[in-house]
Amino acid sequence: MVTDSAPPTVLYVDDEEMARKYFARSAGEAFHVLTAASVADAAELLADPEHEIRVVVCDYRMPGANGTELLRRISLSHPHIVRIVLTAYADKDMLIEAVNSGEVWRILEKPLDQPTLRRTLQLAAQRARARMARRESFIAIEETLAFLAHELTTPLATISNFARGLRRRADSGGMPPGELANVATTMHDNARYSMGVLSSFVDSVRRAKSAPPGRSGEHTTTGANLVHALVDAYPLTPGQRAGISVEVRGDFPVTALPHCVSLVLSSLLGNALRALADQPNPQLRFIVDAQPEPSIVISDNGPGIPAEVMERLLIDPVSAHADKGGTGWGMIFCNRVMQSFGGRICVHSEQGRSTTIALHFPVLEKD
Repeated sequence: MVTDSAPPTVLYVDDEEMARKYFARSAGEAFHVLTAASVADAAELLADPEHEIRVVVCDYRMPGANGTELLRRISLSHPHIVRIVLTAYADKDMLIEAVNSGEVWRILEKPLDQPTLRRTLQLAAQRARARMARRESFIAIEETLAFLAHELTTPLATISNFARGLRRRADSGGMPPGELANVATTMHDNARYSMGVLSSFVDSVRRAKSAPPGRSGEHTTTGANLVHALVDAYPLTPGQRAGISVEVRGDFPVTALPHCVSLVLSSLLGNALRALADQPNPQLRFIVDAQPEPSIVISDNGPGIPAEVMERLLIDPVSAHADKGGTGWGMIFCNRVMQSFGGRICVHSEQGRSTTIALHFPVLEKD
């Protein structure tokens, strides 16, 4: 895997061996250069994810296929890669076609001028990083939207079921005022929670869009704030709320994706409540601590997680609550959110006694 500090990988495709050697020398130590003598060799290198190629420079004239044809294929299969064509021929029509079609970002002429080549590769590497950041953002948004849909399914289904029940009772002669008030309160709480989750997500997107690169916005929340806000907003019954306790041993700032972390906590709370549904004395406890590393721990005295589910809990969509609407996707999304900013999830469960889930956050370096 290529890190931000590693030199960006550039693939140079040319059927002339001397040209490949000269290019590798001219690019300098700021780039990791791979070379290929043919379109087929280039395709093989591109198919290997270990290389994580960011820029492709391809000679226009090669046996079997011209360079723009290779770059056209790359634009379809690897759109994040920046593509440059190299030519020694003043083919005006080819240049216009290559640029206008979008397959080529820049065109370089042979013989290569070393300063121009290095400057062009530096600009191409910057463009490639920007493309990768956009692609990762799209993936994160797609996964968050799926997580959002997953998280809203239960409260919206509750509202829908109560609404159908009200219609049936109304058709059969109505219901007592007290029962009607309880149903209306439950529907209102679930609707308010759903609207809060949506509002939080929209606010997160707006902040991410307006914040400068590398910053998460000026408003910093904390682990304790997230937990208290969740307990206050979640549609809990009086019995459920009575069984929940929050202990803050040490607070810490949550600077990365706080709204997504809120969704993670909400999903874990929902899982715990399902597990505790049939317990005679349900207890659920949140512990926020900053030492030895920032963490939020959620523990319950439910029936525990079966061993066969524990083995695959954070990898495959498996659930101990399939009979209550659980799909297993929630834990996968939770894990992905935490991993996206360097955090992790640890799960410990004792069959028939308890389940403890710990969210560990990266330690922030002091300025």
